[in-house]
Amino acid sequence: MIGIRYHLSAMAILIKSARATDSPEDGARVLVERRRPGGVRKEALELRAWLAALAPSDPLRRWFYERPRQWLLFRRRYLAELCSEEAAAALSMLHELAASEPALTLLTSTKEPERSHGAILRDLLQGARKPPSSTGPARAASGGRVRARRPR
Repeated sequence: MIGIRYHLSAMAILIKSARATDSPEDGARVLVERRRPGGVRKEALELRAWLAALAPSDPLRRWFYERPRQWLLFRRRYLAELCSEEAAAALSMLHELAASEPALTLLTSTKEPERSHGAILRDLLQGARKPPSSTGPARAASGGRVRARRPR
């Protein structure tokens, strides 16, 4: 499977392998990898943006490669990584780009685009799941985890 199309109102979000050929329906093409995929020239990708901060860390990527059945745990750990300032800024840029374009294609270097961080980013763009908050006054005051209080 080369690419998967999703619609949110009028916006189409496509997830493709970076090695797949481009098509007119791709819209804005965004690479969400730390490194350029091997064997592909940067000019051939025809990118609107390269948001390396949205790629999973190398340790997380290696961990998931060794444990491909642990998709839900990978998703949780990746969402936690998106709480960094750099990733939050890149995610904001991605939201702005998605709002200004009728179609958006997220390019990854994975063999299974649907089980990659591209699918998680697509879900975030569609509002299906927001990343956990890593900042805020309650969290800072508590020294980390915020717990609900039992009513008396």
